[in-house]
Amino acid sequence: MRTKQYRVELTDAERDELVLLVSRGAAPARVIRRAHILLRASEGAEDAATAAALHTSASTVARTRERFARAPAAGDRLRRALYERPRPGAERRLGPKEEAHLVALACSDAPEGRTYWTMQLLADRLVELRVVAEISDETVRRVLKKTT
Repeated sequence: MRTKQYRVELTDAERDELVLLVSRGAAPARVIRRAHILLRASEGAEDAATAAALHTSASTVARTRERFARAPAAGDRLRRALYERPRPGAERRLGPKEEAHLVALACSDAPEGRTYWTMQLLADRLVELRVVAEISDETVRRVLKKTT
């Protein structure tokens, strides 16, 4: 049996916090699963057994243990292991002004020879009018879907 590189040794306060979190069941499922992982890891359970018991992968168990062990401050360990860092996502392609232009274009008459606007036609026309440099038909669809 190989020695684990990242050991989970919980203080009494940390263990109490995890047990309370799990028993309440009010947190997101991912957070509760990670709390279970930390509790089992502190008891010395193997990654494969923990993964099987919690219906997750062994790599998830290992990553959770690693995030806990690598946290710089003792008070920060649980937060780092249980919660993900924010994901900022990509910048918006269309601002409010461009969205208004798109909606106005979609409400206008369809191009000659067409009975209605398609998403691709709207995207192409926005590029043609130099409202945006490039845009996909899927972005056009999402914007129009959220606009009533």
